[in-house]
Amino acid sequence: MHELSNIIPLNLLQSFETAPAPMDLVLPGMIAGTVGSLVASGGVGKSWLALELAVAVAGGPDLIEMGIPKTGRVLYLPAEDPREALAHRVHAVGEYMSKEQKEVVASNMRILPLMGHQVDLMSGESKWAEALEESCESTRLTIIDTLRRFHFADENASGEMAALLGVMERICERTGTSILFLHHTAKAFALNGAGGEQQASRGSSVLVDNLRGGQWNLLGMSEVEAEKRKIEDRKRFVKLTQSKANFGAPIADAWLERGIGGVLIPATPEISDGTTSDKVTPLQNWRGKNGK
Repeated sequence: MHELSNIIPLNLLQSFETAPAPMDLVLPGMIAGTVGSLVASGGVGKSWLALELAVAVAGGPDLIEMGIPKTGRVLYLPAEDPREALAHRVHAVGEYMSKEQKEVVASNMRILPLMGHQVDLMSGESKWAEALEESCESTRLTIIDTLRRFHFADENASGEMAALLGVMERICERTGTSILFLHHTAKAFALNGAGGEQQASRGSSVLVDNLRGGQWNLLGMSEVEAEKRKIEDRKRFVKLTQSKANFGAPIADAWLERGIGGVLIPATPEISDGTTSDKVTPLQNWRGKNGK
């Protein structure tokens, strides 16, 4: 019996006549059960952003004000940072949370530090894909930080990357989770100031073109952007842009500022010619509105 015989066909008549339920979006533009990516150069802040997204989906505050449609269980798998650094980040985020929010997030989110582990989702012998699938059961969002730490394949080989994407998609299909993997920007795009483009993602274009969960890019403030706003310390600011959204319009670009402890929070850097009326959001005012 061939593989297609096990696939349940779409009921066309039912689809024609009955309006389906609204799309279940985990993040804006990211439908439940799909794979998406967060792309950035090293040191820009993608792991901070991933942690804050995890906290929001787990029922905590939406610190970057992305707009989280629904909350649920979250699995965060950081494979680059030591346990001590992760504890410091979680503590810093906790400074923006109420006691009740901390309790909700602690019950809904698991962080499994994987630094030092040789994770290979593409090796049948290692059983990592099977273990991940078991861990993703009843989980709304799974974050892989970073993709390079979860395989040993050639990222420039389209066939190998299609196979890796297929492994993640199969996990999503079987468990209902959505997977957001963190990935690095290609050096050429980073150097040319094009880190916000879809194709800025390093490696094969399969990791962009075949994604159905969307792509977010995080990039630092350029010298030109800093000059427009008369900002001396441009490294305080990063821009979040949704370069690909398969379901719905992309969210608007958003400036974020490194706040207390390194936490990323919304900011509106003023352009010196007055075209933007809001100044950078004062940290203490923002914290008072959203935190403790």
